[in-house]
Amino acid sequence: MTSVTPTRDGYPADLRALTSLRAFLAVGVVLFHYQLQWDPALGFSPIIERSRLAVDAFFMLSGFILAHVYGPSFAAGTFSYRRFIVARIARLYPLHLAVLGGVLVMVIVARAAGVQYDPATYTLEGFVKTLLLVQAWFPNLLGYNWSGPSWSLSAEWFAYLLFPAYALIAMKLKTRPWALLFLGALGFVVIDAVYGQMFGKVLPRAEDNMGILRILPEFLIGMALYGLGHQWHWPRPIAIAACVIASLGLLLAMQFSLDDRLVVALAAPVILTWSMLAKATGEGPLSAPLAVFSGEASFALYLVHLPLLVAYKGIASELRGIDSGFYMSPLELAGLFVVTVAAAAALHLGVEKPGRRWIRRRFEGRLPDARAGEPG
Repeated sequence: MTSVTPTRDGYPADLRALTSLRAFLAVGVVLFHYQLQWDPALGFSPIIERSRLAVDAFFMLSGFILAHVYGPSFAAGTFSYRRFIVARIARLYPLHLAVLGGVLVMVIVARAAGVQYDPATYTLEGFVKTLLLVQAWFPNLLGYNWSGPSWSLSAEWFAYLLFPAYALIAMKLKTRPWALLFLGALGFVVIDAVYGQMFGKVLPRAEDNMGILRILPEFLIGMALYGLGHQWHWPRPIAIAACVIASLGLLLAMQFSLDDRLVVALAAPVILTWSMLAKATGEGPLSAPLAVFSGEASFALYLVHLPLLVAYKGIASELRGIDSGFYMSPLELAGLFVVTVAAAAALHLGVEKPGRRWIRRRFEGRLPDARAGEPG
């Protein structure tokens, strides 16, 4: 992604704490899916169950980071939509194609071996929609199992295509970020009400079934958070204290299983306060190389964990002669997590980064590498 020249009183170019935050969010989604696989008698964590809402934080984080990276060029009139779209394709597609291709091979091999996958969720239509990242654009009550987590990429892609409209609204309200935040929150309330009438669910439950409605207001809220943070200046102790309070507030809401929409709302101050650490030079261990690398590889972890889980359960059930809905032991889950982390790191280094560079060189000439804080 293009670099940003920091202003004297604005954010620095690299928001390393937000990069590290992505690692926590991705691990939360992984643990949510893992908790569904273990025997309920072993216990249940409300925090892990609510970690599925990390996707909403990702959506807000996307709006925040893209406002940070592209806001200056949009304000200066030098923004290139073509370059922006190429950068977004370079960000999403190398890893998306690798994971989707792996799932396709897995399904073909399984069917050749006589192992049946649900034909209702592994359809040709679903594959094409997933390939084009449009599977979350339409009503779909059944859902697709082709690269399941990629529904959120579909929603992200939709928001990317609309980015000039988002940026124009943000520029109009540049000096009034509270108004922009109100507009995003109002949009969330209205869309949530409409989604509830249409499908009988709250908006944070939208995934394959028109998940684009979920990102529409949250992307704007992320841009509003950037506008607020860009104007504020906190001393280091205040920034650290605010970060701790916001994070604990979110975890408490998750632990007490509060309404999904309230949990999503409490994720917004977490993003804002973590970003303020960068302005106050208070990132501390969140800026450590391992934390930052984990955030950079979080996209790969997010995408690959569910296909690997499905593959393991399919193979294990065949070898043991049992149904694939079996409960996994803690040892199995721990081993699978280690393998998944290793696979994510390999995909990030061997597919995502070189693929991103190749696409940019091919279509835009020599561009700088994507920034660490770029959303997934």
